[in-house]
Amino acid sequence: MTLLEGVRVLDLSRILAGPWCTQVLADFGADVIKVERPGVGDDTRGWGPPYLKDGQGNDTAESAYYLCANRGKRSLAIDFTTPEGQALVHALVGRCHVLVENYKVGGLAKYGLDAASLLAINPKLVYCSITGYGQDGPYAQRAGYDAAIQAIGGLMSVTGEPDGAPGAGPQKVGVAATDLMTGMYAATAILAALRHAERTGRGQQIDLALLDTQVAWLANQASNYLVGGLVPDRQGTAHPNIVPYQVMPAADGYFMLAVGNDAQFARFCEVIGEAQLAVDPRYATNRARVAHRAELVPHLQQRLRTRPAAEWLAALEAAVVPANPVNRIDQVFDDPQVQARGLRIDVPHAAGGTVAMVRNPLKFSATPLQYTQAAPLLGQHTTQVLGEVLAMGEAQLQRLRGQGVIGG
Repeated sequence: MTLLEGVRVLDLSRILAGPWCTQVLADFGADVIKVERPGVGDDTRGWGPPYLKDGQGNDTAESAYYLCANRGKRSLAIDFTTPEGQALVHALVGRCHVLVENYKVGGLAKYGLDAASLLAINPKLVYCSITGYGQDGPYAQRAGYDAAIQAIGGLMSVTGEPDGAPGAGPQKVGVAATDLMTGMYAATAILAALRHAERTGRGQQIDLALLDTQVAWLANQASNYLVGGLVPDRQGTAHPNIVPYQVMPAADGYFMLAVGNDAQFARFCEVIGEAQLAVDPRYATNRARVAHRAELVPHLQQRLRTRPAAEWLAALEAAVVPANPVNRIDQVFDDPQVQARGLRIDVPHAAGGTVAMVRNPLKFSATPLQYTQAAPLLGQHTTQVLGEVLAMGEAQLQRLRGQGVIGG
Protein backbone atom coordinates (compact mmCIF):
# COMPACT_ATOMS: atom_id res chain seq x y z
CA MET A 1 0.00 0.00 0.00
CA THR A 2 1.19 3.51 -0.81
CA LEU A 3 0.65 6.66 1.26
CA LEU A 4 -1.96 8.17 -1.07
CA GLU A 5 -3.41 5.01 -2.55
CA GLY A 6 -6.91 5.70 -3.84
CA VAL A 7 -6.34 9.45 -4.26
CA ARG A 8 -6.78 10.67 -7.83
CA VAL A 9 -5.36 14.04 -8.92
CA LEU A 10 -6.27 15.91 -12.10
CA ASP A 11 -3.23 18.00 -12.99
CA LEU A 12 -3.97 20.98 -15.27
CA SER A 13 -0.70 22.69 -14.40
CA ARG A 14 2.42 23.26 -16.47
CA ILE A 15 6.00 24.52 -16.21
CA LEU A 16 7.29 23.96 -12.65
CA ALA A 17 5.39 25.02 -9.50
CA GLY A 18 2.26 22.98 -10.22
CA PRO A 19 4.05 19.97 -11.73
CA TRP A 20 6.50 19.92 -8.80
CA CYS A 21 3.54 19.72 -6.42
CA THR A 22 1.83 16.93 -8.35
CA GLN A 23 5.07 14.98 -8.70
CA VAL A 24 5.31 14.92 -4.91
CA LEU A 25 1.75 13.59 -4.78
CA ALA A 26 2.62 10.99 -7.42
CA ASP A 27 5.68 9.95 -5.41
CA PHE A 28 3.35 9.43 -2.45
CA GLY A 29 1.24 7.06 -4.53
CA ALA A 30 -1.57 9.27 -5.85
CA ASP A 31 -2.87 8.58 -9.35
CA VAL A 32 -1.88 11.84 -11.04
CA ILE A 33 -3.49 12.43 -14.44
CA LYS A 34 -1.63 15.17 -16.30
CA VAL A 35 -3.94 16.94 -18.76
CA GLU A 36 -2.05 18.33 -21.77
CA ARG A 37 -2.94 19.93 -25.10
CA PRO A 38 -2.86 17.40 -27.95
CA GLY A 39 0.20 17.85 -30.13
CA VAL A 40 1.76 20.46 -27.82
CA GLY A 41 1.79 19.37 -24.21
CA ASP A 42 3.53 21.00 -21.27
CA ASP A 43 5.68 23.96 -22.39
CA THR A 44 8.74 22.45 -20.73
CA ARG A 45 8.75 19.43 -23.05
CA GLY A 46 10.61 21.67 -25.52
CA TRP A 47 12.90 23.37 -23.01
CA GLY A 48 16.12 21.75 -24.17
CA PRO A 49 18.71 20.67 -24.90
CA PRO A 50 19.55 18.37 -23.26
CA TYR A 51 16.96 15.78 -24.27
CA LEU A 52 16.52 12.20 -23.12
CA LYS A 53 18.25 9.57 -25.26
CA ASP A 54 16.20 6.58 -26.36
CA GLY A 55 17.35 2.97 -26.18
CA GLN A 56 19.46 3.48 -29.33
CA GLY A 57 21.15 6.63 -28.04
CA ASN A 58 19.17 9.08 -30.16
CA ASP A 59 17.57 12.28 -28.87
CA THR A 60 13.87 12.00 -28.03
CA ALA A 61 11.43 14.90 -27.70
CA GLU A 62 11.58 14.68 -23.88
CA SER A 63 13.64 17.52 -22.36
CA ALA A 64 15.60 17.06 -19.16
CA TYR A 65 13.66 19.99 -17.69
CA TYR A 66 10.29 18.31 -18.30
CA LEU A 67 11.56 14.99 -16.95
CA CYS A 68 12.59 16.49 -13.59
CA ALA A 69 9.04 17.46 -12.54
CA ASN A 70 6.64 14.90 -14.03
CA ARG A 71 7.70 11.51 -12.71
CA GLY A 72 5.02 8.93 -11.98
CA LYS A 73 2.13 10.66 -13.79
CA ARG A 74 -0.20 9.56 -16.57
CA SER A 75 -0.52 11.89 -19.57
CA LEU A 76 -4.01 12.53 -20.95
CA ALA A 77 -4.15 14.67 -24.10
CA ILE A 78 -7.41 16.68 -24.14
CA ASP A 79 -8.27 19.94 -25.87
CA PHE A 80 -10.52 21.47 -23.22
CA THR A 81 -11.10 24.57 -25.33
CA THR A 82 -13.71 22.44 -27.11
CA PRO A 83 -17.11 21.65 -25.57
CA GLU A 84 -16.39 17.93 -25.87
CA GLY A 85 -13.07 18.36 -24.09
CA GLN A 86 -14.70 20.34 -21.32
CA ALA A 87 -17.29 17.60 -20.90
CA LEU A 88 -14.50 15.05 -20.50
CA VAL A 89 -12.78 17.13 -17.83
CA HIS A 90 -16.11 17.62 -16.03
CA ALA A 91 -16.67 13.87 -16.03
CA LEU A 92 -13.17 13.23 -14.72
CA VAL A 93 -13.59 15.82 -11.96
CA GLY A 94 -16.50 13.82 -10.60
CA ARG A 95 -14.09 10.93 -10.09
CA CYS A 96 -11.12 12.89 -8.72
CA HIS A 97 -10.20 14.14 -5.26
CA VAL A 98 -7.83 16.96 -6.25
CA LEU A 99 -7.38 19.38 -9.15
CA VAL A 100 -4.25 21.51 -9.57
CA GLU A 101 -4.09 24.40 -12.06
CA ASN A 102 -1.84 27.39 -12.66
CA TYR A 103 -3.71 29.46 -15.23
CA LYS A 104 -4.15 33.23 -14.95
CA VAL A 105 -6.87 34.39 -12.60
CA GLY A 106 -10.22 33.73 -14.28
CA GLY A 107 -8.57 32.01 -17.24
CA LEU A 108 -10.44 28.72 -16.80
CA ALA A 109 -13.88 30.22 -16.14
CA LYS A 110 -14.69 30.53 -19.86
CA TYR A 111 -14.29 26.76 -20.14
CA GLY A 112 -16.38 26.01 -17.07
CA LEU A 113 -13.26 24.76 -15.28
CA ASP A 114 -13.09 27.37 -12.52
CA ALA A 115 -13.34 26.38 -8.87
CA ALA A 116 -17.00 27.34 -8.43
CA SER A 117 -18.09 25.33 -11.47
CA LEU A 118 -16.12 22.21 -10.55
CA LEU A 119 -17.00 22.29 -6.85
CA ALA A 120 -20.63 22.29 -7.97
CA ILE A 121 -19.89 19.02 -9.79
CA ASN A 122 -17.83 17.52 -6.96
CA PRO A 123 -18.38 19.23 -3.59
CA LYS A 124 -15.51 17.26 -2.00
CA LEU A 125 -12.97 18.44 -4.59
CA VAL A 126 -9.75 20.07 -3.39
CA TYR A 127 -9.10 22.71 -6.08
CA CYS A 128 -5.59 24.19 -5.88
CA SER A 129 -4.95 27.38 -7.88
CA ILE A 130 -1.35 28.52 -8.29
CA THR A 131 -0.81 32.01 -9.69
CA GLY A 132 1.90 34.64 -9.63
CA TYR A 133 0.16 37.11 -7.34
CA GLY A 134 -3.01 35.47 -6.02
CA GLN A 135 -6.71 35.58 -6.82
CA ASP A 136 -7.14 39.18 -5.68
CA GLY A 137 -5.19 42.41 -5.20
CA PRO A 138 -3.90 44.99 -7.71
CA TYR A 139 -1.44 42.55 -9.33
CA ALA A 140 -3.83 39.61 -9.67
CA GLN A 141 -3.91 39.75 -13.48
CA ARG A 142 -0.15 39.86 -13.91
CA ALA A 143 1.71 36.81 -15.20
CA GLY A 144 4.04 35.36 -12.61
CA TYR A 145 7.57 34.19 -13.40
CA ASP A 146 10.02 32.86 -10.84
CA ALA A 147 12.81 35.38 -11.48
CA ALA A 148 10.38 38.31 -11.42
CA ILE A 149 8.95 37.08 -8.12
CA GLN A 150 12.44 36.64 -6.65
CA ALA A 151 12.93 40.34 -7.46
CA ILE A 152 9.67 41.81 -6.17
CA GLY A 153 9.52 39.42 -3.22
CA GLY A 154 12.84 40.55 -1.77
CA LEU A 155 15.00 37.48 -2.39
CA MET A 156 17.28 39.21 -4.89
CA SER A 157 17.88 42.05 -2.46
CA VAL A 158 19.59 39.63 -0.07
CA THR A 159 21.29 37.46 -2.72
CA GLY A 160 24.58 38.44 -4.32
CA GLU A 161 27.77 40.24 -3.39
CA PRO A 162 27.49 43.46 -1.37
CA ASP A 163 27.91 46.84 -2.98
CA GLY A 164 31.57 47.67 -3.49
CA ALA A 165 32.68 44.03 -3.76
CA PRO A 166 33.73 42.42 -7.06
CA GLY A 167 30.65 41.20 -8.90
CA ALA A 168 28.34 43.27 -6.73
CA GLY A 169 24.65 43.44 -7.53
CA PRO A 170 21.44 41.52 -6.93
CA GLN A 171 21.36 37.92 -8.10
CA LYS A 172 18.67 35.32 -8.58
CA VAL A 173 19.06 31.91 -6.98
CA GLY A 174 20.49 29.33 -9.38
CA VAL A 175 17.34 27.20 -9.46
CA ALA A 176 13.73 28.39 -9.67
CA ALA A 177 13.47 28.39 -5.89
CA THR A 178 10.18 30.30 -5.67
CA ASP A 179 8.47 27.89 -8.05
CA LEU A 180 9.81 24.91 -6.13
CA MET A 181 8.82 26.25 -2.72
CA THR A 182 5.36 27.10 -4.04
CA GLY A 183 5.03 23.52 -5.26
CA MET A 184 5.97 22.22 -1.83
CA TYR A 185 3.51 24.55 -0.08
CA ALA A 186 0.85 23.40 -2.55
CA ALA A 187 1.45 19.74 -1.76
CA THR A 188 1.24 20.46 1.97
CA ALA A 189 -1.95 22.47 1.56
CA ILE A 190 -3.57 19.77 -0.55
CA LEU A 191 -2.85 17.09 2.06
CA ALA A 192 -4.38 19.28 4.77
CA ALA A 193 -7.44 20.06 2.64
CA LEU A 194 -7.90 16.36 1.82
CA ARG A 195 -8.00 15.61 5.53
CA HIS A 196 -10.64 18.31 5.98
CA ALA A 197 -12.68 16.92 3.07
CA GLU A 198 -12.54 13.43 4.58
CA ARG A 199 -13.87 14.71 7.91
CA THR A 200 -16.51 17.11 6.62
CA GLY A 201 -17.36 16.06 3.07
CA ARG A 202 -16.53 19.60 1.91
CA GLY A 203 -13.85 20.54 -0.57
CA GLN A 204 -12.45 24.01 -1.10
CA GLN A 205 -10.23 26.19 -3.26
CA ILE A 206 -6.62 26.77 -2.27
CA ASP A 207 -5.39 30.19 -3.40
CA LEU A 208 -1.59 29.99 -3.59
CA ALA A 209 0.59 32.74 -5.01
CA LEU A 210 4.27 32.73 -5.92
CA LEU A 211 4.63 36.17 -4.32
CA ASP A 212 3.00 35.05 -1.07
CA THR A 213 5.32 32.06 -0.95
CA GLN A 214 8.40 34.17 -1.61
CA VAL A 215 7.55 36.66 1.13
CA ALA A 216 6.72 33.84 3.56
CA TRP A 217 10.04 32.08 3.13
CA LEU A 218 12.15 35.17 3.64
CA ALA A 219 12.15 33.61 7.12
CA ASN A 220 14.81 35.12 9.42
CA GLN A 221 15.50 37.93 6.94
CA ALA A 222 11.89 39.08 7.18
CA SER A 223 11.97 38.65 10.94
CA ASN A 224 15.12 40.75 11.20
CA TYR A 225 13.14 43.56 9.61
CA LEU A 226 9.76 43.02 11.28
CA VAL A 227 11.22 42.57 14.77
CA GLY A 228 14.35 44.67 14.67
CA GLY A 229 13.65 47.22 11.96
CA LEU A 230 16.77 46.08 10.12
CA VAL A 231 16.62 46.09 6.32
CA PRO A 232 18.92 43.22 5.31
CA ASP A 233 21.37 43.79 2.49
CA ARG A 234 23.36 41.48 0.25
CA GLN A 235 26.21 39.70 1.97
CA GLY A 236 27.34 37.21 -0.64
CA THR A 237 27.69 33.84 1.06
CA ALA A 238 27.83 35.39 4.54
CA HIS A 239 25.07 35.02 7.15
CA PRO A 240 23.38 38.16 8.51
CA ASN A 241 23.26 36.82 12.09
CA ILE A 242 26.26 34.47 12.44
CA VAL A 243 30.02 35.07 12.02
CA PRO A 244 32.11 33.43 10.61
CA TYR A 245 29.58 31.69 8.36
CA GLN A 246 30.48 32.06 4.69
CA VAL A 247 32.60 30.79 1.83
CA MET A 248 36.27 31.18 2.70
CA PRO A 249 39.33 31.23 0.43
CA ALA A 250 42.04 28.60 0.64
CA ALA A 251 45.37 28.38 -1.15
CA ASP A 252 43.78 26.49 -4.03
CA GLY A 253 40.12 27.47 -4.05
CA TYR A 254 37.24 27.88 -1.64
CA PHE A 255 35.29 26.04 1.03
CA MET A 256 32.22 26.79 3.11
CA LEU A 257 32.79 27.52 6.80
CA ALA A 258 29.69 27.35 9.03
CA VAL A 259 30.61 28.21 12.62
CA GLY A 260 27.32 28.08 14.47
CA ASN A 261 28.24 28.81 18.10
CA ASP A 262 31.00 30.10 20.37
CA ALA A 263 32.37 26.65 21.24
CA GLN A 264 32.79 25.88 17.53
CA PHE A 265 34.51 29.23 17.08
CA ALA A 266 37.01 28.40 19.83
CA ARG A 267 37.82 25.05 18.18
CA PHE A 268 38.10 26.76 14.81
CA CYS A 269 40.61 29.23 16.24
CA GLU A 270 42.68 26.32 17.61
CA VAL A 271 42.72 24.68 14.17
CA ILE A 272 44.00 27.82 12.42
CA GLY A 273 46.55 28.55 15.15
CA GLU A 274 44.82 31.68 16.42
CA ALA A 275 43.50 30.56 19.81
CA GLN A 276 43.74 34.12 21.16
CA LEU A 277 40.86 35.23 18.94
CA ALA A 278 38.38 33.13 20.92
CA VAL A 279 39.09 35.06 24.12
CA ASP A 280 39.36 38.50 22.53
CA PRO A 281 36.30 40.49 23.74
CA ARG A 282 35.67 41.65 20.15
CA TYR A 283 35.22 38.04 18.98
CA ALA A 284 34.47 35.86 22.01
CA THR A 285 30.70 35.81 21.40
CA ASN A 286 28.70 35.61 18.21
CA ARG A 287 27.07 38.94 19.03
CA ALA A 288 30.49 40.54 19.25
CA ARG A 289 31.68 38.82 16.08
CA VAL A 290 28.69 40.12 14.14
CA ALA A 291 29.47 43.64 15.41
CA HIS A 292 33.13 43.29 14.39
CA ARG A 293 32.60 41.33 11.20
CA ALA A 294 34.49 43.88 9.08
CA GLU A 295 37.70 43.34 11.09
CA LEU A 296 37.47 39.63 11.79
CA VAL A 297 36.57 38.18 8.41
CA PRO A 298 39.47 39.72 6.41
CA HIS A 299 41.89 38.51 9.09
CA LEU A 300 40.51 34.96 8.86
CA GLN A 301 40.57 35.05 5.06
CA GLN A 302 44.25 35.99 5.07
CA ARG A 303 45.05 33.12 7.44
CA LEU A 304 43.00 30.54 5.52
CA ARG A 305 44.73 31.35 2.23
CA THR A 306 47.91 29.74 3.56
CA ARG A 307 46.80 26.09 3.12
CA PRO A 308 44.83 24.06 0.55
CA ALA A 309 41.11 23.59 1.10
CA ALA A 310 41.40 19.82 1.59
CA GLU A 311 43.83 20.31 4.49
CA TRP A 312 41.57 22.81 6.21
CA LEU A 313 38.52 20.60 5.70
CA ALA A 314 40.25 17.56 7.18
CA ALA A 315 41.46 19.53 10.21
CA LEU A 316 38.07 21.17 10.76
CA GLU A 317 36.24 17.84 10.52
CA ALA A 318 38.58 16.37 13.13
CA ALA A 319 37.80 19.33 15.40
CA VAL A 320 34.03 18.98 14.78
CA VAL A 321 33.77 22.39 13.14
CA PRO A 322 31.18 22.46 10.30
CA ALA A 323 32.80 23.04 6.91
CA ASN A 324 32.30 21.61 3.44
CA PRO A 325 33.68 21.80 -0.08
CA VAL A 326 31.79 23.93 -2.62
CA ASN A 327 30.83 21.12 -4.98
CA ARG A 328 29.93 21.36 -8.65
CA ILE A 329 26.86 19.35 -9.65
CA ASP A 330 28.99 16.45 -10.95
CA GLN A 331 30.85 16.38 -7.64
CA VAL A 332 27.54 16.28 -5.78
CA PHE A 333 26.59 13.00 -7.43
CA ASP A 334 30.10 11.59 -6.83
CA ASP A 335 29.91 12.43 -3.12
CA PRO A 336 29.96 9.27 -0.95
CA GLN A 337 27.16 10.51 1.32
CA VAL A 338 24.92 11.34 -1.64
CA GLN A 339 25.63 7.89 -3.06
CA ALA A 340 25.02 6.19 0.27
CA ARG A 341 21.66 7.88 0.55
CA GLY A 342 20.69 6.69 -2.92
CA LEU A 343 19.72 10.15 -4.12
CA ARG A 344 20.24 9.22 -7.76
CA ILE A 345 17.66 6.82 -9.12
CA ASP A 346 17.21 5.33 -12.60
CA VAL A 347 13.58 5.08 -13.65
CA PRO A 348 12.25 3.18 -16.71
CA HIS A 349 11.00 5.38 -19.58
CA ALA A 350 8.55 4.55 -22.33
CA ALA A 351 11.02 5.73 -25.01
CA GLY A 352 13.39 2.95 -24.03
CA GLY A 353 16.11 2.78 -21.44
CA THR A 354 15.95 4.70 -18.18
CA VAL A 355 15.99 8.25 -16.89
CA ALA A 356 18.51 9.26 -14.23
CA MET A 357 16.69 11.36 -11.62
CA VAL A 358 16.93 12.62 -8.06
CA ARG A 359 14.69 10.70 -5.68
CA ASN A 360 12.19 12.35 -3.39
CA PRO A 361 14.18 13.32 -0.26
CA LEU A 362 11.60 11.78 2.08
CA LYS A 363 12.23 8.28 3.43
CA PHE A 364 9.35 6.43 5.11
CA SER A 365 10.08 3.36 7.25
CA ALA A 366 6.71 1.64 6.74
CA THR A 367 5.73 2.85 3.26
CA PRO A 368 8.88 3.36 1.16
CA LEU A 369 8.31 5.36 -1.98
CA GLN A 370 8.35 3.50 -5.28
CA TYR A 371 9.59 4.91 -8.57
CA THR A 372 8.16 2.75 -11.33
CA GLN A 373 7.56 5.24 -14.11
CA ALA A 374 9.36 8.29 -15.45
CA ALA A 375 7.57 11.31 -16.88
CA PRO A 376 5.05 10.18 -19.52
CA LEU A 377 5.08 10.71 -23.26
CA LEU A 378 2.50 13.23 -24.48
CA GLY A 379 -0.89 11.52 -24.44
CA GLN A 380 0.67 8.19 -23.52
CA HIS A 381 -2.22 7.21 -21.24
CA THR A 382 -5.20 8.82 -22.99
CA THR A 383 -6.82 5.53 -23.97
CA GLN A 384 -6.02 3.93 -20.63
CA VAL A 385 -7.35 6.78 -18.48
CA LEU A 386 -10.55 7.40 -20.42
CA GLY A 387 -11.28 3.70 -20.62
CA GLU A 388 -10.50 3.03 -16.97
CA VAL A 389 -11.95 6.12 -15.32
CA LEU A 390 -14.83 6.97 -17.67
CA ALA A 391 -15.44 3.50 -19.13
CA MET A 392 -15.20 4.83 -22.69
CA GLY A 393 -15.06 2.31 -25.53
CA GLU A 394 -12.83 2.32 -28.58
CA ALA A 395 -15.55 3.70 -30.86
CA GLN A 396 -16.01 6.76 -28.61
CA LEU A 397 -12.26 7.27 -28.39
CA GLN A 398 -11.83 7.05 -32.16
CA ARG A 399 -14.58 9.61 -32.69
CA LEU A 400 -12.95 12.05 -30.26
CA ARG A 401 -9.56 11.53 -31.87
CA GLY A 402 -11.06 12.22 -35.26
CA GLN A 403 -12.51 15.50 -33.94
CA GLY A 404 -9.16 16.52 -32.47
CA VAL A 405 -10.58 16.55 -28.92
CA ILE A 406 -8.07 13.99 -27.65
CA GLY A 407 -4.62 12.85 -28.69
CA GLY A 408 -2.36 9.95 -27.92
